Amino acid sequence: MDTKTPTDPSLANIEDDSDSLEAPDTNVIDATQGSKLGGTSTAPNSEPYKLPKKTLKDRIARFNLYLLLFVFLIIIGITVTVLTYFASKRAAQTTTISSQTLDKKALDQLASTDATVGDPKQILSVQSNAVFAGKVLVRDTLEVAGGIQVNGPVTLSGLTVSGKTNLDETQVSKNLAIAGDTAVQGGLTVAKSLQVNGGGTFSGALSAPQITVSQLQLNGDLVLTHHITAGGPTPSRSNGPALGSGGSASVSGSDTSGTVSINTGGGAPAGCFANISFAQKYNSVPHVTVTPIGADAGSLDYYVTRTTAGFSICDATAPPSGASFGFDYFVVN
Repeated sequence: MDTKTPTDPSLANIEDDSDSLEAPDTNVIDATQGSKLGGTSTAPNSEPYKLPKKTLKDRIARFNLYLLLFVFLIIIGITVTVLTYFASKRAAQTTTISSQTLDKKALDQLASTDATVGDPKQILSVQSNAVFAGKVLVRDTLEVAGGIQVNGPVTLSGLTVSGKTNLDETQVSKNLAIAGDTAVQGGLTVAKSLQVNGGGTFSGALSAPQITVSQLQLNGDLVLTHHITAGGPTPSRSNGPALGSGGSASVSGSDTSGTVSINTGGGAPAGCFANISFAQKYNSVPHVTVTPIGADAGSLDYYVTRTTAGFSICDATAPPSGASFGFDYFVVN
């Protein structure tokens, strides 16, 4: 028997594991030095344990895990959004009014008797054209999505149009009130009176058989291609002393123009033949122009006196007795 071979198996294991990291520790704790370790180690060259480095494959595997979680969250969000959309759409469809189709039986029922089809919460849909031989009464609002074509007259108690309206021919039997501006592209014919409370501006010519105005102001020249006829009431007159014994005078015309006819009598002295009083007084003393008529009037030394109420035709010398003559007058303010 070899004396170098140990007989105890446990001793043999210790010898075989001399190179192991778990070598027995021979350090002894010294009570006088606290927790300081002393002694020697059986493996003085051993290094501390380090974690193995992560490879690229490990990093990719960890990144793929986060990516899968992100994609999963996106899928959940899309699913919730789609479900919410369809749920809201389904709720909106439930609030709409249900429609009802008008079949042949319902049409026969309408044609034979007065019947009620459906209720206000339903819609009556007629796909084909409909012809009503009698009257149609709509108790509520009538809404038309397309155009309206009416071949006969339309009677309306009121009409409000917010957009543009094209009318070929319009007849208004009563009043027509327009709050805004009005532009007439073509001719305008007014069968009766036209009353304008404001001013009027005409760019072209104005043609009228008769124009009656209370005051006329012309900023340019007045061109008349026809006669001027002064109208109005005839003024009154009173005889003057220059007519003599048995003389007479008369007046014809208006306040604007006229004629004074004079017949002298015997022994007529100098003075006024006639005093003319206007039918309507002037605001200020007017201009009076007289023109003698006849040879006897041409030899007179006549003159005129005037006021806002009238004028007088006089002679500075004694007129001839038994003469007939006259004076035309024209008055302008």
